[in-house]
Amino acid sequence: MAVLKVIEIMASSPKSWEDATAVAVKEAGKTVKGIKSVYVQDHSVVVKNNKIAEFRVNVKISFEVMN
Repeated sequence: MAVLKVIEIMASSPKSWEDATAVAVKEAGKTVKGIKSVYVQDHSVVVKNNKIAEFRVNVKISFEVMN
């Protein structure tokens, strides 16, 4: 049986929500090994001068805890 742990991360990108999600996985992968899945919990944007300036996501990343 595998034991999984879940962490929550907020990430952003000027391009898209998909890119913000990729940023979250890339950053988490620097210190977390064995990432199994990502659940995008929330989407939001920052608006400046009536234009979308930044895409943000709150994600839950699950990874296997090694014994």
